[in-house]
Amino acid sequence: MKTEIKSTCCYCGVGCGVLIATEDGRITGVRGDPGHPANFGRLCTKGASLDQTVDAASRLLYPERRSRRGHPGQRLDWDAALDEAADRFAGIIRAHGPDAVAFYISGQLLTEDYYVFNKLAKGLIGTNNIDTNSRLCMSSAVSGYKQTLGADAPPCSYADIAAASVLMIAGANPAVAHPIVFRAIEDARANNPDLKIIVVDPRRTESAAIADLHLALRPGTDVALYNGLLNILINEGMLDDDYIAAHTTGFAELRDIVRHYPPAVVADLCGIAVADLLQAARWFGSQEPALSLYCQGLNQSSHGTHNNAALIHLHLATGQIGKPGAGPFSLTGQPNAMGGREVGGMATLASAHRDLDDPADRAEIAQLWGVPFVPARPGKSAVDLFRSLKTGEIKAVWIACTNPAQSMPNQAEVRAALAAADYVVLQEAYGDTDTAACADLLLPASAWGEKRGTVTNSERRISRLLPALPPPGEARHDWAIATDFARRLAARLGNAAGDRLFPYADPEAIFNEHRETTRGRDLDITGLSYALLETRGPQQWPFPEGADQGKVRLYEDGRFPTPDGRARFVAVRHAAPAEPPSEDFPVSLLSGRMRDQWHGMSRTGTVPRLYNLEDEPLLAMHPCDLRHRGLAPGDLARVFNRRGEMVVRVAAGDGLAKGRAWMPMHWGSQFMNTPGVNALVGDATDPDSKQPELKHAAVEIVRAGLPCQVAVLRRCADRNEALALLHRARGLLGDFPYAALGLYGRGAPLVVFRAATEAPLDAAGIARLDALFGLDGGAGAIVYVDPSRGIAKKAIARDGGLYGVRLVGETLAQTWLKRAMAEDELDAGLLRYALAPSAKPPVSVAPRNIVCKCADVSDVQIGNELEGGAGLPQLQERLKCGTFCGSCVPDIKRMIADHTHRHAEAA
Repeated sequence: MKTEIKSTCCYCGVGCGVLIATEDGRITGVRGDPGHPANFGRLCTKGASLDQTVDAASRLLYPERRSRRGHPGQRLDWDAALDEAADRFAGIIRAHGPDAVAFYISGQLLTEDYYVFNKLAKGLIGTNNIDTNSRLCMSSAVSGYKQTLGADAPPCSYADIAAASVLMIAGANPAVAHPIVFRAIEDARANNPDLKIIVVDPRRTESAAIADLHLALRPGTDVALYNGLLNILINEGMLDDDYIAAHTTGFAELRDIVRHYPPAVVADLCGIAVADLLQAARWFGSQEPALSLYCQGLNQSSHGTHNNAALIHLHLATGQIGKPGAGPFSLTGQPNAMGGREVGGMATLASAHRDLDDPADRAEIAQLWGVPFVPARPGKSAVDLFRSLKTGEIKAVWIACTNPAQSMPNQAEVRAALAAADYVVLQEAYGDTDTAACADLLLPASAWGEKRGTVTNSERRISRLLPALPPPGEARHDWAIATDFARRLAARLGNAAGDRLFPYADPEAIFNEHRETTRGRDLDITGLSYALLETRGPQQWPFPEGADQGKVRLYEDGRFPTPDGRARFVAVRHAAPAEPPSEDFPVSLLSGRMRDQWHGMSRTGTVPRLYNLEDEPLLAMHPCDLRHRGLAPGDLARVFNRRGEMVVRVAAGDGLAKGRAWMPMHWGSQFMNTPGVNALVGDATDPDSKQPELKHAAVEIVRAGLPCQVAVLRRCADRNEALALLHRARGLLGDFPYAALGLYGRGAPLVVFRAATEAPLDAAGIARLDALFGLDGGAGAIVYVDPSRGIAKKAIARDGGLYGVRLVGETLAQTWLKRAMAEDELDAGLLRYALAPSAKPPVSVAPRNIVCKCADVSDVQIGNELEGGAGLPQLQERLKCGTFCGSCVPDIKRMIADHTHRHAEAA
């Protein structure tokens, strides 16, 4: 039976609605939900590939105990697993107190999951040691909102993008990180050609390509820039003095500070032109309404809270808030970072936007929960949590739905902390993450497509998720695991109220309890229910009891959730990054996201076509920096500082200024032979938000000196075979000074392995490669060997096509072989070209232009389908082009029209 289930995407904070197609108990496809107000049917490549992540071979299927970390485990039933965990936690709590245990959870949990974990830690155990990977992405936005506007409440909505006259994109690259938001920006520009777009980013990003003005500021100079813009707004009379007087406090003190940020000084600090600074201020101040979109570039800083506050000041000073098309709008990094903040699921928060340092707020939550107290002692935020794990102050940690052994800064210290812990529980859907190797107990959790509950997106919109199929094997829902553990732990701690505190039989009961904690708060959702969300669709908060709908935008009346009802200007001053470049480490290393991958790639890394745009870790540098170091694009470089090092291939980054390098944060130990960029990033944190400075590290970069290149490309019959081979090939990563591993292609995917050594690979090493990748034996093979040059190549044909290639000593052909093999464009008669020392394909391999970037569909593929009589519906069905974000549909229609015209003329 075919059905279609409503759900939401589980990647970025846009919160796109999806429709999950199922048949006979299997997910058969995903499409955007045309009725969901976050995306209106559009999806990015990641969201549109969700159906391909459900059956990943790396899914955890049953509880497992490790007698030794990193080694195969022993299968347990759930009772034994949770009894063990409860015994260990209870023993540590009795011996060392409640603060000797901690929980580290995730912005990808549902709100109901988050709520139970928060109550478990703060209500049952009595510790505030519960933090989340949202600390790494959004905690500075939280602090910035609270310091200025009074509450963690983004005031804007996606609808404001279309209404804006000036759009400032600051420290964000929505073209890559939030593609559906970027489609809305493109639509706004198409509908209003006069829209001015300003992009503030040290790098010329994909988003900056459409900007009217790009401010390529020096890393860490955000406060100087915004103070400088405010200086100009003041001096050129572009303030809303009436708004400042009626609705804000603290402006006089800030005015005195920004007097010291005149244009010439700011331009010098930021490394931008005075004329550009003046232009940005004049557009922002004179072309109402003005909207700001911002994300990790502001947040992941040792002064991230003040970065956020300084940008918000511009809106308060010009009255550009609480009206259509205006206001500061943080783009949430994860699908439910907002929901986690709403329930207080962080070490510094309490439920429903209450403050842990407020005795009245703590007493109110204690009464609502029916517990004697909520602890006053501050909990450990992410960086301090793992530091305390290493010192032994915290002895046990429960990690859920996140991968700190890849995502945290200063990876050597984090991995040392996990190694030092007495007990590590990992509640996860996937068993091959970096953190899984550090766990004593693994608990299998449900994943996307299997969960029921709610999430909140960047615009405060709550969506309900419905499951399309049950969890595989013995996997259980996150809320259910936490609830079952809490009841067992309560019994061991002598607390007879465990069943009363955790009475939940389903997620709706949890939602209803959470709903009551919001009554009378700024995020009041007492008017919402599962039934209303089911019948009326996603809704924005606040949505109090008796309301007909939520609020599209906040602060329209100029009243703010502060004691006096006024927004606050904060005294902010420029401060350098925690680790500025130096003589020893002169390069600013920046990090960010790729379009087609997500976090540590435990999900997206199982989908071959999501590698088709970027299939290898690359470090981008300015061409002058490359030449200065004797490097050319494609060379290997050693990147290092006092914390760690990695060897990575370099590329020319035309969007980078000299002295800056950029690398995606996704690549970790599952795909290269180091933990990736986070091994080099320091763990300095913002004093208010406790968010680490993940966006910047000072490094040196030198030539790696690894002349013997290795590449293996192996075609697989299907994705399951590719994933099994990928898993086996991971054992090679540690054997080379440089190694990288990934997938490529679509229907018949490839596994691609690259490596490099100082000396030519010996016969035993080559034989090991061939055996692992199934390239041993002579059937269908051609071989080229030149011992004097250390070259050994082999290609094998099967069933009329190229099956696999192993290149040692010279690997130029790999640049075109990937596509030729994935597209089956090289038949057995042209097998010799696979061993040719050439980066150019043979003439029989047609050049192609990518028309649909989302599905990696070329003009050649579309042309072939058109020759077979296909129209737009058939193209969308067979190739999936035009079914994701929709931006390629006009080009496809033009190709169809041209094809029809040519055939009409020929007839």
